[in-house]
Amino acid sequence: MQTILILAFTGLLAGILSGFVGVGGGIIIVPALVFFLGLTQHEANGTSLFVLCMPVVALGVMNYWRTDNVNWKFGLIIAATFVIGGYIGSKLSLKISPGIVKFVFGLIMAYVSIRLLMSGYTALHNDES
Repeated sequence: MQTILILAFTGLLAGILSGFVGVGGGIIIVPALVFFLGLTQHEANGTSLFVLCMPVVALGVMNYWRTDNVNWKFGLIIAATFVIGGYIGSKLSLKISPGIVKFVFGLIMAYVSIRLLMSGYTALHNDES
């Protein structure tokens, strides 16, 4: 029962963040599966990618579409190339140790976090002037 609650909370949080700021799988699902449920990095990556195969964000996309905030052309190009990138990335990931994958994932998250924090701080600072 505890596992089901963790999974349900993870899905809900990933869905909320996906709709709110466009993230979810990598940022929420993968760490939750690794740290709270003990999956390996490879298992967590595979499970997170499996979730993307489902129409999990359809209602969120609908809300953005209704307010004319979806660039379909860009989205289709990204989606088409995402398929190829997902194949290549998964092949690469499965050839190296989960520890290296986890380290690289952490570095990417740290880099993106710092960039977002700095740009958000700059935007807030500019708004105050």
